[in-house]
Amino acid sequence: MRIEQVNAKALERVNYDRFLLSQAVAKRVNELLNGAKPLVELPKKNMQLTEIAIMEIAEGLIKVQEI
Repeated sequence: MRIEQVNAKALERVNYDRFLLSQAVAKRVNELLNGAKPLVELPKKNMQLTEIAIMEIAEGLIKVQEI
């Protein structure tokens, strides 16, 4: 799946709230930086952490809730 499609799917999961999505991605990137393992199978080597986080949200593996 292309990154544009993944982004659209992730945005749909947060009811098209770009601010909420950006907060969720930032939080997940911090978790990945601190040693958390990716929850998705990586389709290519050396993916950016933001791409991994968005893929996890798009797949529904990370639940995003409003604060």
